[in-house]
Amino acid sequence: MFEKTVGKSLIINNTKKKTFKLGHDFRTQFELGIMLWPSVLHILIFVFIPLFGYIIAFKDYDPTSGVAGIFSSAWNGWDNFMIMFHSYDFIPMLRNTIGMNLLASFVSIPITLFFALFLNEIVSSKFKSIVQTATYLPHFLSWVIYGGLFVTLLRSDSAVNFILKKLHFIHKPIQFLADPSYFWGVATVTSLLKDLGWGAILYLAAIAGVDAALYESATIDGAGRFKKMFYITIPCIMPTLMIMIIFAVSGILNNNFTQIYVFQNSLNLPTSQVIDTYVYQFGLQQLQFNVATAIQLMKSVFAVLLLWGANSISKKLSNSGLF
Repeated sequence: MFEKTVGKSLIINNTKKKTFKLGHDFRTQFELGIMLWPSVLHILIFVFIPLFGYIIAFKDYDPTSGVAGIFSSAWNGWDNFMIMFHSYDFIPMLRNTIGMNLLASFVSIPITLFFALFLNEIVSSKFKSIVQTATYLPHFLSWVIYGGLFVTLLRSDSAVNFILKKLHFIHKPIQFLADPSYFWGVATVTSLLKDLGWGAILYLAAIAGVDAALYESATIDGAGRFKKMFYITIPCIMPTLMIMIIFAVSGILNNNFTQIYVFQNSLNLPTSQVIDTYVYQFGLQQLQFNVATAIQLMKSVFAVLLLWGANSISKKLSNSGLF
């Protein structure tokens, strides 16, 4: 009798707990869903709905016709795409876009990786925090402010030219932003300095996930810091490194428009004209939205193909990828 009573009470208590848990979970999920909906609506309104506008890439769209012209304009097939291919700016623009991105990737990825590795080796937490804060700060400045600072620093009468002359590296001031041969270097260095600390966060997070027992075993075997770094840390974070390389390859046709636009002028245009500034020129300056859309659509298609190709190669070489 006692066992039956105890058994019934346990069943009742378990049922109450389960009911309370289900109700609590539903309320929690509902609250989280309410918090999520603004982001979902933002994506629907500003990402998915504008995708219908891509049809003007295949139409003779008149900007004065407004939204109605998107559907009522006459179809012109691939004519908008041919405008870009037949332009005399196409080859230099493509060369600048790919070349600048390749240079930035070859420089920024290894430097950011080794910066994260050496930052992880700093013993003093106070000094480490100072370095992290100093390197993170430029990321939060807009390119208008940050780029304007470098425009001032790179003038012919600036402190940079003064220091270089005092060190006898140059004999006369260098026109960094007026000489096209310097533009790729200026864009790469300024981008690296701005995002060095921010880019290291992902590597630091991956390093934090490395099993500490591996380092302890290496210490017992007599391995120093550099051997641990090269034989334990780098192999363990290789999947993260491959993902960063995949992103770099897939974005090889994307430049930081704000950065390029801040540094660009009529003198360095031969090496500063890229696809993004070309789209801006056609779309907002010449009001040829159909041509600008065609260029952007073609760039997006190639980005997807590059992403798929880089991911396939990564999975074959390192058994890691995005999908």
